[in-house]
Formats: sequence, structure tokens, C-alpha cells
Amino acid sequence: MKLMIEDLAKIREQYRHTFAVRQGTGRVRITVHTGECGIKAGARGIMSAVMGEIESRRLHDVIVTNAGCSGQCDQEPVISVETTSGLTMTRYIHMTPDKVKRVFDSHVMRGEVVQNLAAGGDKNR
Repeated sequence: MKLMIEDLAKIREQYRHTFAVRQGTGRVRITVHTGECGIKAGARGIMSAVMGEIESRRLHDVIVTNAGCSGQCDQEPVISVETTSGLTMTRYIHMTPDKVKRVFDSHVMRGEVVQNLAAGGDKNR
């Protein structure tokens, strides 16, 4: 299924009370890469999983955006996580909803990169 701009608008509206795509900075910015290869690999489900984590954890300081191809087509779906405290960005590859939860548990909530899920990490399991 092809992810369209209208689909992203529907997802955003569904979670509007806990999520705002906006300019500026929050504690964490998550980018879901939604280029054609990402969409084919399941980026829509990853966006839903990210939004679900934000809603279930009642987070108000996490900004979610989308971007085109990450340049890592063979490793999609890909998300990028940026923290404002450390000014660092980590790309997580071969994402699944379960891996999104692991990234939230460790990186988003505690600031600890999940090395084995990150690009260049240990076998990306």
C-alpha cells in the first residue's frame, strides 16, 4: 500500500491530542523516512508504532516528522532519533513495531542508544 500525504494527515489527526508536527525543538525529534523504498518496506506501520508509543506514554516533548529516502534503501524502514541535549542523531534500521518500542524504552526515555538496532550496530537485531 502506497503512503500518501493524505494518509499522514489522517494519522496526525488521529493522534492530534498528543502529537504536533511543528517547527522548533523538543527533547527528542524522531524522523520516519517515508521515501518510496521506505513505504514499500513498511514505513506506514512504523509511523503508527511511533505514534502509538507517544500516545501510550503520554509524551509531549517528542516531535515527529517524516522525510524522504534516507539513502539506506536496503535497510528500510529507517527512523532517525535526535536528542537536543546531546545534539546527536542516530539512525535505526530494519525497524519493526517491536524495535520501535525498544528504541522508546532506551533511547527516547533514557537517552541510551540501542546499539544493536542502529546503523553500523552489532548485527542490527
